[in-house]
Amino acid sequence: MREFETVVGLEVHVELKTESKIFCSCPTKFGGAANAHICEVCAGLPGALPRLNRKVLDYAILTALALRCDVTRESRFDRKNYFYPDLPKGYQISQLYAPIGRNGYMDIDIAGSPETGGSSADEKRRKRIRIHELHMEDDAGKLIHEETENITRIDFSRCGVPLLEIVTEPDFREPEEVTAFLEDLRRLLKSIDVSDGKMQEGSLRVDVNLSVRPKGEEALGTRTEMKNLSSFRAVTKAIAFEADRQWEVLRGGGVIQRETRRWDEQKEETFAMRKKEDASEYKYYPEPDLPVLHITEQKIDEVRSVLPELPGEKKRRYIKEWNLPEYDAGILTENKEITVLFEKTAEICKDPKGASNWIMGEILKILNDMNMQPEEMKVRAESPGEIILLVKEGRISRASGKELLRAAFTENAMPEEYAEAHDLWLISDPEKLADVITEVLEKNPKAVGEYKSGKTKNFQFLLGQAMRATGGKADPAALRKALEEGLAGPDLL
Repeated sequence: MREFETVVGLEVHVELKTESKIFCSCPTKFGGAANAHICEVCAGLPGALPRLNRKVLDYAILTALALRCDVTRESRFDRKNYFYPDLPKGYQISQLYAPIGRNGYMDIDIAGSPETGGSSADEKRRKRIRIHELHMEDDAGKLIHEETENITRIDFSRCGVPLLEIVTEPDFREPEEVTAFLEDLRRLLKSIDVSDGKMQEGSLRVDVNLSVRPKGEEALGTRTEMKNLSSFRAVTKAIAFEADRQWEVLRGGGVIQRETRRWDEQKEETFAMRKKEDASEYKYYPEPDLPVLHITEQKIDEVRSVLPELPGEKKRRYIKEWNLPEYDAGILTENKEITVLFEKTAEICKDPKGASNWIMGEILKILNDMNMQPEEMKVRAESPGEIILLVKEGRISRASGKELLRAAFTENAMPEEYAEAHDLWLISDPEKLADVITEVLEKNPKAVGEYKSGKTKNFQFLLGQAMRATGGKADPAALRKALEEGLAGPDLL
């Protein structure tokens, strides 16, 4: 039993998938040459004036609604003043006093344990994570450290990329809770199509605020902040290390310093970077170049009208109504494109479990083999369901279904046309199958004789020979029936 309790709050920075930046028309495309996407606004040149990207506001309101936040009716931007090499303006445009969203929440499902309120690791429990606020801001540039040349380069292309910062209350007590929240949050952001959630490209970055306290105490300890964690593994490892480090300091009679710490992925340790700033040190004041945002009820209703069923709700519906395993339901709601494909497939084949099996077992494998992300799929939405239906109706074999499914993804093949062109139809005509059975029985007199003498396992041998004779294209049930009738008939010898 641990002697202490960990208290964690998160600041999650989300890059929005707009085509242009938050305050100028420069593109937001990831990658490319350094400093290729900058202008006088995002480079912070004197006299350049910002202009808010309307899409950023729409995405911010949509995200606030998805997180059950209260949308601020009069929201505004503020200047956050600090000097850093990758911040050419010398300040960041953010929202301190009137953020776009406040007082939201997200419910997460996590494995239970005696320490966290459940009776076993297999038992799921639901926990509500409160969202303190959600605000818009512009991103800074990127420092590129060239250790071999002992220099640091600056790429300003990321300056001005629109960010949402989602700030939680300190509601987390275990690393597993943080991971569950981040997984669900990324799933939610992708489902409402405001971000691609690619942590490897910096689209989702996490700052962890952590303190520890003796079990049973209510007062919060002194917190440290770990910046820009870019993977779930890094988040989990950093929390575990920092919690143990802080408790060792306190147990040894030391004092925790309020500071920003860096996570070293190779050493799997945190290191002090600088003293943690207070809001007053940033000298916030209202942004003079941007007007107050007056958000009307009409605007909120307009955005709410496009809010889809959220992934957590959808996942629970799949489990309850369609009896899908929790793991499958989680994968099927991970990505918007996969969700849409699954629901269209289930609608066509009238078999949600069958559709899930095909997507989990075949389609995800095809995408992996093609090194393709779901959003890059070019497949016709109706094709997987039509292929599954052809297999269920016994018109093609499962093996042919797999072949046809791959052709649908790689060649955009139309199911029936492809099956016709490649002779994939199962043979179910009784007369054709009777001819095949007659030929097989004539070629295998010994096996037939032994079967009729009581060696019934020869039936499977003869069935295999018959299936081979049709090139695997016989309807299995019809072929079995034809063989039974052939063996029951008069001897052919």
